[in-house]
Amino acid sequence: MRPALVLLALLLSGCGNTTGDGRRTANIEKSYQVRDACLARNAAADDISNADTATLARAVALACSPETEQLVAKANRDGDAKVADAIRKDSEFRAMGYVLKARGQLIF
Repeated sequence: MRPALVLLALLLSGCGNTTGDGRRTANIEKSYQVRDACLARNAAADDISNADTATLARAVALACSPETEQLVAKANRDGDAKVADAIRKDSEFRAMGYVLKARGQLIF
């Protein structure tokens, strides 16, 4: 009876999935890095001094939508629309930060 309790405790604690979860977390982190690199690259690529900041941030986020969608696919295995929307909004928010940084403006 004792081995059954140990097995149950291990199953409930999730000890059997640490390798898979670690790999998944690393893949998600890599996708964030790829998306952020794209945002930074696109924010600095054009002459941004005269464009409206919000419009430019949307354009930068749109240019990086393939990277954002890869991130959504890796991070949102359940297909939750709220999660996908939050990641897309985060991309636009981060794009705004990269645009401000490229302009030399303070980011709060």
